[in-house]
Amino acid sequence: MPAPQLDDHAFSRISALMHATVGLAFADSKRPLVSSRLTPRIQRLGLGSFHDYLALIEGGGDGGEFQVAVDLLTTNETYFFREPAHYDLLERELSRQRPAHLAVWSAASSFGDEAYSTAMLLADLAQQGRIGGDWSVLGTDISDRVLSSAAQGIFPAERLRDVSPERLKRYCLRGEGESEGLVQMQGKLRQRVQFGQLNLCAPIDNLGPFDVIFLRNVLIYFDAPTKSAVVDRVLGQLRPGGLFFLGTAEGRVPCDTALDVLAPGAFRKRG
Repeated sequence: MPAPQLDDHAFSRISALMHATVGLAFADSKRPLVSSRLTPRIQRLGLGSFHDYLALIEGGGDGGEFQVAVDLLTTNETYFFREPAHYDLLERELSRQRPAHLAVWSAASSFGDEAYSTAMLLADLAQQGRIGGDWSVLGTDISDRVLSSAAQGIFPAERLRDVSPERLKRYCLRGEGESEGLVQMQGKLRQRVQFGQLNLCAPIDNLGPFDVIFLRNVLIYFDAPTKSAVVDRVLGQLRPGGLFFLGTAEGRVPCDTALDVLAPGAFRKRG
């Protein structure tokens, strides 16, 4: 069976559906990405076209296929201690403040690399007496698939290329035999990190407040009005004086919440 072609009408329908339901925005330049991500799935299901696939995911009684489509369209590359300057700044700020209690939210956690990176840093700081022992990390994402993987805490070793040997020894277990090349987070670290599904484009109730929020490398999926709305919605869960991190390449997103710039992609909430 020949590969289905993503025509203008099907692309417009997919874009409209994803924007209306989960806030994703796909410019025309993203058509090759949408096609490459969904074509193998359409072929696997034995469907003849993107229109057939749309009929499936628009219907509601799709057996979870809409969530599969979201997973395929939102998964991006990630790795441990991405943008290390943010972790350096976080370490300096926490060492200065020495909080007894600390709650951190990784608001677009994907496979959990960011959440576990943060947990490693906090565990080190707590052991050194620079923060109290009452700390936790919450990771949320819209994708069921990545959250399931994150909860297991198993990663290809290459994703931990920027983790120091000392931290690898303290917090990780290396796979052997069939699991060679994989690394699992130790149980004592996994116990500190919780994961849950959350749509950033929907109201957020009773989640915070948090002392630190990471919202990195997800805003690229949203158009300008949605970006601003998401940032304000997320910042509503941050304590006054709390730290907020965006991807450095994302710049400062216009929002109604007052922020002070600390460094590229790093802010403090006024209050």
